[in-house]
Amino acid sequence: MNVKFTAWYIPIIVLLFLACQKSTDKVSISDAARSGFILQESDLPDYEKNIDHKGLLQALGDRHGESMRTGEHIYTNTCITCHGNPEQEGSLPTAFKFWADTFKVGEDPYAIYQTLTRGHGAMPPQVNLTPVEKYDVIHYIRETFVSKENPAQYFNIDEDYLASLPEGTSRGPEPREYKPWEEMDYGNFLINTYELVDENAPPRERSTGPVQPLPDEDFGDANFAYKGIAVRLDNGPGGVAAGKAWMMFDHDLMRVAGAWTGDGFIDWEAILFNEKHNISPRTIGKLHVENETGPGWAHPETGTFVDPRFLARDGRRFGPLPKEWTHFEGLYPYENRLIMWYTVGEARVLETFGLDSLEHQPVFTRTLNIEPAEGLLKMRVAPLGTAVALTGKGAALAEENGFQVVNITASEPVKIKIFMAASGVSGLEEWAQSSDPPASLEQFTKGGPARFPQLLETNILQGEQEGAFQVDILNPPFNSPWKNQLRLSGLDFFRDRNKAVVCATDGDVWLVEGFTENKQTLTWQRIASGLFQPLGIKVIEEEIFVTCRDQIVRLHDYNGDGEADFYESFNNDHQVTDHFHEFAMGLQADAEGNLYYAKSARHAREALVPQHGTLIKVSPDGEHTEIIATGFRAANGVCLNPDGSFIVTDQEGHWNPMNRINWVEEGGFYGNMFGFDPPADSTDSGMEQPLVWVERERDRSPSELLWVDSEKWGPLNGKLLSFSYGYGKVYLVPFEKVGGQVQGGIVELPLPRFATGVMRGRFNQDDGHLYLCGLSAWGSTQPQLGGLYRIRMTEKPVHIPVGIQAQQDGILLTFSEKMDESSVRELANYSVATWDLLRSRKYGSKHYNEKKLTITAAGLGADGKSVKLKMPDIEPTWVMEINYQLKSEKGDEVEGLVQNTIHQLGEAAAI
Repeated sequence: MNVKFTAWYIPIIVLLFLACQKSTDKVSISDAARSGFILQESDLPDYEKNIDHKGLLQALGDRHGESMRTGEHIYTNTCITCHGNPEQEGSLPTAFKFWADTFKVGEDPYAIYQTLTRGHGAMPPQVNLTPVEKYDVIHYIRETFVSKENPAQYFNIDEDYLASLPEGTSRGPEPREYKPWEEMDYGNFLINTYELVDENAPPRERSTGPVQPLPDEDFGDANFAYKGIAVRLDNGPGGVAAGKAWMMFDHDLMRVAGAWTGDGFIDWEAILFNEKHNISPRTIGKLHVENETGPGWAHPETGTFVDPRFLARDGRRFGPLPKEWTHFEGLYPYENRLIMWYTVGEARVLETFGLDSLEHQPVFTRTLNIEPAEGLLKMRVAPLGTAVALTGKGAALAEENGFQVVNITASEPVKIKIFMAASGVSGLEEWAQSSDPPASLEQFTKGGPARFPQLLETNILQGEQEGAFQVDILNPPFNSPWKNQLRLSGLDFFRDRNKAVVCATDGDVWLVEGFTENKQTLTWQRIASGLFQPLGIKVIEEEIFVTCRDQIVRLHDYNGDGEADFYESFNNDHQVTDHFHEFAMGLQADAEGNLYYAKSARHAREALVPQHGTLIKVSPDGEHTEIIATGFRAANGVCLNPDGSFIVTDQEGHWNPMNRINWVEEGGFYGNMFGFDPPADSTDSGMEQPLVWVERERDRSPSELLWVDSEKWGPLNGKLLSFSYGYGKVYLVPFEKVGGQVQGGIVELPLPRFATGVMRGRFNQDDGHLYLCGLSAWGSTQPQLGGLYRIRMTEKPVHIPVGIQAQQDGILLTFSEKMDESSVRELANYSVATWDLLRSRKYGSKHYNEKKLTITAAGLGADGKSVKLKMPDIEPTWVMEINYQLKSEKGDEVEGLVQNTIHQLGEAAAI
């Protein structure tokens, strides 16, 4: 089934993004409808056909103050980034300037309302703004910008105009808080870290205050499923978030952590849901069944349930049980079922959950198919007092140390069904005997009907920017039938470069086609869902690997429909705690097939597990995990260098005075003394120094780096790029190596800011273009939740420094094109400043030892590209900024800024 959606139909407030493109021609609404409205009237919700536009406009007089406040809030929180204001230009040069430009559709309020409602050209329909909110932001724009700065475009409302508006009796839906995380259909399961509590649980403890590091909360008695698979049990549309009954499986411990019912799934308190920091989501509703944190199966040789895992400083244990004890193999989604596959010793177990009822009380079921092997098989079911029954042969219930357990007594394959209900439910055992026999689960492991059969089509918005780069906007299907947020966090291409996979941090993986066919459309197929914060993806030998917070997943399509039928847990050695900050970022593979990802540390707290703040290597078979570098705070992705080293970025914070780009060697420590078992030496000499310290004014949050691998990128081919999550920018990273230390700087590419933070990039070897994906979820200034982009380099000059050398007598910059010698020699065309930072346990650093360096001479090398700035006072520095205003050999204006770090000065060299 193909469902076509035009680009820019976005169910989030990306208000007036590229709105009302500039034009000097006035057209009527009917003309505009024929020439650019995205949605036709038949596409609009029914209430739009009965809106009392006259009444809404008249009401603005009585509610002027309230309307202006609401309109200002919408504008300043979402519009200003792209559009700016009269004092500061927005980040998108083509975005409409309300204080200067001529409206394309019409300047009257109803015409602007139509543009907001239906979208026009590159302006997306604002489907989440109510009619009242749309007129509020229109009112604010008209009264703040148009009437004062652009009066020729200000339309005066009179009685004749009001009488001409379409008649209606409704003001539309009441404005409401938009919670896309609650409305999304994640599928029938969602993996996350959850705390299981009964209704009316006391407020949770959250450590705050100035003490650094913050103290650990006392979670010793809390029931956290750190790798919790929440499974919806009742039938109905909308996925796990829309359910009424659930069970939670913890795949660290192979236990059922609990089962609950209610009118809501969870409280959504989490950084990637409602953006709350320092908290994990809790279940809400009635908790009918609960198991304490501990192994769900006894050790197959010793019969003990004693937890042997890593013991953290706060007394909790983290990570998976040893593989020889039990191992999670993966998930088989089949229609509305979920079948889990794991091993206990050598025994193979398939398990699924279900829901029934006994006298209006919910009964939760576990169906297990077990292929026994040598060894004892014993599983905890629930604490004594929980109503429990068992059907099937080859197993028996028993009591042990306060728990009801199942002992597997048969040596042949066993099919059993366990029934659980809250304490006080009577008659369960007799009732269970009359239920259907335990099902065979093998039939659900071969692939079933597509769960997401719709193929979604979006348009490509072709960029026509002047200059060295053109940016195409490849919009995801923001109005998908599953209400996906589409915060895109990784992409990679197949051998057929027309196809790629894209992951989203909300749990999805998409198969996207149309990149090189030049049809100006993309087709999107949702092939996986419910994963735990995917933040990296890699195609290896045509197989899809996804970095999730709990595991690296390998996706398998058994029946050829494109959709994943098995989510293999390729590696689940991840040590997951409840802390919000410990993202697993990026995914790269070397020539031998080793995989690499970075794991962030806890924010403002000391590490609990060895993996906090590390670069991690996984063997080609997924069997072994190795920490190869430590001391990171918030490492957003991995770049694999041609020489086998790595680049890992990090963000400003405690023990990190500023953002940084680290050239990483195996075994290195990179400075975060809140990491696990840091070295005794906390001075700067006790850590590996970064390639460059990145000031927050340049990039508040660098993400992943990428080597340019495209002849179409001319002078930039073979160079290094850095992506900005914080500001939605792309930087070139010129660098050098002096005395074994890599050092260099960043130079912003002449591109408008992207509407999202930029996370990951890949070059397409067929068309030679750079493809980027991005999101905005935490700590980004950019307004749009997610996006996909293509950067095409034109044949026009780029005019930026591609090389930098710090020498005993000055700085040598090498530009991408030849420069004008007279402008190079003019010393007034430069300014150079330096300052130091202070690395400490405090958050960030102010500037110290600020200086402006004197330039005594500037010269142009024989190649016409090398510019030498002689500075007698140059010395190693944390931060240097070089501003330049030059001309190219052909007379083009060349202005820019290099921000760099100098660890050592190389030999002076004449040019």
